[in-house]
Amino acid sequence: MIANSAPATGSSTGIGLAVSTVIFALRRDELGAPTVWLPLVRRTREPYLDRWALPGGMVRADESLEGAARRNLGETTRLEPTYLEQLYAFGDVDRSPDQRMVSIVYWALVRPDEAERVSLGQNVRWFAADELPDLAFDHNLIVDYALWRLRTKMEYSRIAHAFLGPRFTLAELREVYEAVLRKPLDPANFRRQMETSGVIEPTGEVVTGGRHRPPRLYRYTGDVDLVDAGPLNRRTAAETRITPEPRTEPEHRTTPEHLRTSA
Repeated sequence: MIANSAPATGSSTGIGLAVSTVIFALRRDELGAPTVWLPLVRRTREPYLDRWALPGGMVRADESLEGAARRNLGETTRLEPTYLEQLYAFGDVDRSPDQRMVSIVYWALVRPDEAERVSLGQNVRWFAADELPDLAFDHNLIVDYALWRLRTKMEYSRIAHAFLGPRFTLAELREVYEAVLRKPLDPANFRRQMETSGVIEPTGEVVTGGRHRPPRLYRYTGDVDLVDAGPLNRRTAAETRITPEPRTEPEHRTTPEHLRTSA
């Protein structure tokens, strides 16, 4: 138990309130192709002893739901994701065998460099999102729903930006779409669609160091609101906004050579 911390909710009502987070990142498989992965935690107690599960924890009485999600991410993964959004509330009566438990699920999208901060060990491992074992509780359903939301939002939003840095090549952007949608995209058609969409713009920079014509670097146009909070929480929306870097003169870039779970 953590000293001087507020008690978790649900101790007196018989209904527990927890948060869990689905953390998606792009990692390369054994063939070198980028695919969607997520970190899971092996449970060290009943119920579901030794089963893999999503990272999470109970909500304290003195914190908001998002505050609990961010605290758990910081304590368990050291991650501070740019994209963190409430996904859904899972509260089936029998979803946890030992206590009535409602779980507010968030999902986070992180860049490869951010994903490297996750502390791996015997009880923490990355898994391909589409090739999961039987997880604890209803966590397979949660991941399936998160993948569906991710793939749906790729069709109409700028959510791909969460997997990229502020500047990127069209090939890097196409890789994100191909990894998430799980299908190849024609490079020429993709380039034409993206360049005429008004969503991205060239930075005037190129990547150097390769044998072929150096690819151009792009950025998203305007401010990128990854989470549309509407009027509910403008402060939270401002915290998740990415502002493109100031315009500069063209330059060259060289090609670079203890989690917990809850129901």
